Amino acid sequence: MTAIAPLQPGPIDLAASFLRKGGLVAMPTETVYGLACDAANPDAVARLYAAKGRPHFNPLIAHVATLDMARREAVFSETALALAERFWPGPLTLVLPVAESGTVCDLARSGLDTIAIRMPAHPGARQLIAAFGRPVVAPSANRSGHVSPTRAEHVKADLDGKLDLILDGGPCTQGIESTIMSLVSKQPVLLRAGAVDTPTLEDFLGVPLQRPGSADGISAPGQLKSHYAPNARLRLNADAPEAGEAWLGFGPDVHGGANLSPTGSLTEAAANLFALLRELDSRADRIAVARIPEDGLGEAINDRLARAAHRE
Repeated sequence: MTAIAPLQPGPIDLAASFLRKGGLVAMPTETVYGLACDAANPDAVARLYAAKGRPHFNPLIAHVATLDMARREAVFSETALALAERFWPGPLTLVLPVAESGTVCDLARSGLDTIAIRMPAHPGARQLIAAFGRPVVAPSANRSGHVSPTRAEHVKADLDGKLDLILDGGPCTQGIESTIMSLVSKQPVLLRAGAVDTPTLEDFLGVPLQRPGSADGISAPGQLKSHYAPNARLRLNADAPEAGEAWLGFGPDVHGGANLSPTGSLTEAAANLFALLRELDSRADRIAVARIPEDGLGEAINDRLARAAHRE
């Protein structure tokens, strides 16, 4: 049984001690709960992959507490530095060339010569990383491909007994994973839509974001076709539930069931998405999901729903 501890100085120090010993700790971030381990320790990373059942070709995001820590791990161009100074701490992951001084192990990077890196906005996450003193990798603290956790009890339901401690920082405020952008080539590439919406990034950069080609392979987390998946089958863009289906609505509707945002707020819908999918998955074999607009955060929400609905 894995203990859940409040996000306080004592438990944070205990969690840092587990990380130093190669252990696994769940920590809250503003997006989802992360399963953290020492990014430099390949044995710890292997244990993390095993705990999640995660494919080893799927690279991990390194989480840092400061920009100085990040610059020891990655080579920052002027554009990358400008993005970090504007959007960090926050839910933006940058894929950059690995620095010669980098410590994140090859296994965590899936053997790539690039690194995915971000500075989380949640102060508790940064406090843990600072107490540990080095970057941690922290994919979502759930079984690989399953619905991401936005509360401590979600972590325990998926991974109880497979990690050393769960730090409880309350519900995640964003509820959807970070946006991932590659700055390895001349043109910035959007690898995963997320909590920082695409128009905001394009306005800041002054150029449209490119999309990866189908032959480009996996260069960042969250690019598997089947991901974030409940056991129940999802039917997307539904107008109403059919017999035997649970209903996941959006905006004002008359169908009852769960609702991502009765007022039609995409921000509220993103924050509620994974928690409501878990709730419906616990009591239904099939889930009908209302149409979600594609604008703003809707792009990221629809991306997660499409991956959750995909079956190999």
